[in-house]
Amino acid sequence: MSFTPDGGGASASNGGLLYHEVQESKLCAVHCVNTVLQGPFFSEFDFAALASDLDLTERQMMVGSITGDFLPEVSHNVSLDGDFSIQVLQKALEVWDLQIIPLSSPAANHAQIDPETENAFICHLDDHWFCIRKVNGEWYNFNSLYAAPQHLSKFYLSAYLDSLKGSGWSIFLVRGNFPSECLISSSEASNGYGQWLSPEDAERITKSCNNNSSLRSQTQMEEPFINPFAQEIQLDDEDEDLKVAIAASLLDCSPDYITRTEQTLADAETSDAGKNGDKNVKD
Repeated sequence: MSFTPDGGGASASNGGLLYHEVQESKLCAVHCVNTVLQGPFFSEFDFAALASDLDLTERQMMVGSITGDFLPEVSHNVSLDGDFSIQVLQKALEVWDLQIIPLSSPAANHAQIDPETENAFICHLDDHWFCIRKVNGEWYNFNSLYAAPQHLSKFYLSAYLDSLKGSGWSIFLVRGNFPSECLISSSEASNGYGQWLSPEDAERITKSCNNNSSLRSQTQMEEPFINPFAQEIQLDDEDEDLKVAIAASLLDCSPDYITRTEQTLADAETSDAGKNGDKNVKD
């Protein structure tokens, strides 16, 4: 694989194609860096090697000063399920002479005012990384959770970055000599989860996904709605009725009730006997 540096210029060309990677396991950091570079430059094994080198360096620095917060046997740059630290992303991009700068840094003041003049942003929250990248003069969201890159207008870019910051995302600016061409052989055309798309194909895939999502939402709205709270209230009412019936049953079976019932039956039998006796006298 080879590349042509753009000398700090605008963006990758790649024959007008967009390089996008769809989420695989928790390899979003790999996907993020590859979409910044616009090509399958790194694998999870490359990232694991970078993480291992960083861990070794950190252990050597901490020799003789190990604290309870630093466990030398545990990697601080990659988790068991494949989530990588910002230091790994920095090391990977340094290979291509690219620098990561926090958007809150004074060095990124101009990017905060006019982000459209930049080339790439990396966004991070919890365990997820994704990149926003300018390709052929147009901005795209290369989130690996999306089936295809989503186009962002120049006017929407600033508002979108602000909304991410407001939601707690950490945003980093990427500056340096971006590859302008990813010249790869057919055997290197994909790493298994990457794909080359024309802007038209990306737009078609995005619209298809949005339509399917809208259809599912509409179907859910048209389904009969059963209020679980109403069911609970109804069950509660039935339970109360059952409790009342049981209480009444217990009351009816009390000794006083049985005594009253037996007395009533005895009185009825006495009355019948008296009537029969009067009839016999008349006869």
